[in-house]
Amino acid sequence: MQLRPYQKLIAWKEAHALTLVIYRITAKFPDSERFGLISQMRRSGASAPTNIAEGNAKRSHRDRWCYFERASASLEELHYECLLSLDLGYLSPQEFEDCNSRIQRTSYLLTKLLASLK
Repeated sequence: MQLRPYQKLIAWKEAHALTLVIYRITAKFPDSERFGLISQMRRSGASAPTNIAEGNAKRSHRDRWCYFERASASLEELHYECLLSLDLGYLSPQEFEDCNSRIQRTSYLLTKLLASLK
């Protein structure tokens, strides 16, 4: 299978790996959160690699910038949701730290990707 151009971006690879982690950890959340945190965390988690993929297909730097900014905002949203999950006892401190470090690494890579568009 041939890779799509976005799949070659390290930022996308990291965001995709983070999304897989989010799906795995939210599978353990209480059923009462199915339409709450589970759904929201999965959406914000998947939004980052989705926006990176879509933005990478745009021709203008301005359009790419907008999608990469959305991906960055989704990571911030996800960070808060992880923090809330920790405070509610749905995530262990180790799970939170793993998510936090993955979010920070992906955010850093997105910042570098955004800087390359200037």
